[in-house]
Amino acid sequence: MYSSADADDLRVAELLGRRPTGRYEVVVRRRDGDPVVIRNHPLLDDGTPMPTRYWLVGANESAMVGRLESDGGVARAEAAVPPDEVAATHRRHAAERDAAMPGSHDGPRPSGGVGGTREGVKCLHAHLASWLARGDDPVGAWTAAQLGVVRDDYDVAPIPGVAAAQTPGNLAVATAARPVAAIDVGTNSTNLLVVAGDGTELLREFSTTRLGRGVASSGVLDGGAIDDTVACLARYRSLAASLGAGDPVVAATEACRRAANAAAFLDRAAVACGTRPEVLDPAREAALTWRGALGRLPSVDGPTLLVDVGGGSTEVAFGGADPVLTASLAHGAVTVTEAELQHDPPRPEELLNAIGHASDFAEDLARQHPELLGAGRAVGVAGTVATMAALDLGRFDPASIHGHVLSRGAVEDAFRAIATEAIDDRRHNPGLPSDRADIVVGGCCLLLGVMRKLRIEELTVSLGNVLDGLVMEQLRAR
Repeated sequence: MYSSADADDLRVAELLGRRPTGRYEVVVRRRDGDPVVIRNHPLLDDGTPMPTRYWLVGANESAMVGRLESDGGVARAEAAVPPDEVAATHRRHAAERDAAMPGSHDGPRPSGGVGGTREGVKCLHAHLASWLARGDDPVGAWTAAQLGVVRDDYDVAPIPGVAAAQTPGNLAVATAARPVAAIDVGTNSTNLLVVAGDGTELLREFSTTRLGRGVASSGVLDGGAIDDTVACLARYRSLAASLGAGDPVVAATEACRRAANAAAFLDRAAVACGTRPEVLDPAREAALTWRGALGRLPSVDGPTLLVDVGGGSTEVAFGGADPVLTASLAHGAVTVTEAELQHDPPRPEELLNAIGHASDFAEDLARQHPELLGAGRAVGVAGTVATMAALDLGRFDPASIHGHVLSRGAVEDAFRAIATEAIDDRRHNPGLPSDRADIVVGGCCLLLGVMRKLRIEELTVSLGNVLDGLVMEQLRAR
């Protein structure tokens, strides 16, 4: 244990590689007492201004941040955190530091915010230190999420002037202000969304875990896929906790609806993420997707038709404020690829069979519910639709994809191009994520079948989905 001031001085000097030249105190420690963050006095011993209030000294934390920065972390953090939130963090940092200045000082004063900068992001080490100490630095929270750092794993000294709700372990945190988290365990990917108590998005993560690989033919979940997905769930739980959220709400879809051994996976998932996943029936999945997708788009007069081509199923919904009709096809991008597309590139008859699954499904829907053909707006969601939009745009840029109007002609063009390419050639397409190269043709077949038979000339792309619906549900329940 490091507890005395002398021991702290020796250990901090060892961690920094030099003795500090100003007054400081250790404000964040590991559970064994080892220093992780120090809070500096605004002036060094010789009167030189010290702009950085919180300094990261923990060896492991510093090394992890260094690797993140060398991998472009500073630019990624600037892109992820809104500029006004970064600016507010700099102002809080400067205000706390300035309040600690001696009243009699008339010499040079420290300036700038976190890391000594007035705007933007300069140093992730300083931001992580600020977040560990204060709990209110969004860049630090983003950094912690990338590294899997959980604030409750440390001993943090109370910070004068900082609300008690920002100190870990304080059970007086208002429930309404606490972030909420949701995880969607799909056939192709496992995805996380964490939002603040006011609905502001804090983190959105996507991981291709392919839980449903082989389930269409075997009827069971693959052991390796279960291991990969459970590991992802444990990581997501840590990320959510690092942002102050409790155990996430977890939903599972078609792969778990279909697999005979789903219960074994759900048992392990409950241990990994603290919550047993809810296996959504197709109607509930469609309703959550409806709320999530349309909640991120402007409202319109008249009915909306929603198309969701997932990894294991394809959903269609129709309605106004809420869906009045939902229908599900037990084929998605992964399962139709495994069932029909046996060659690389696929043969013409394989493509026709894949398209036929969606065409027959949509044709039956149109015959039974002709009102679907008169929807004022069509909206497309999930990975296949987003990938088609990226191919249309020539780049995978979420900000450009969301709200993009994707024409049927663009989908037809993309289909003609990618259906004749081998998988390795598709991986070089700048708009196509490499982890979707093997299933994108199958997904495109399903989307085309639905668009043709439901006479959809264009789709508005929404990146809102089941995750958004799940967090909306949590926030409304408060």
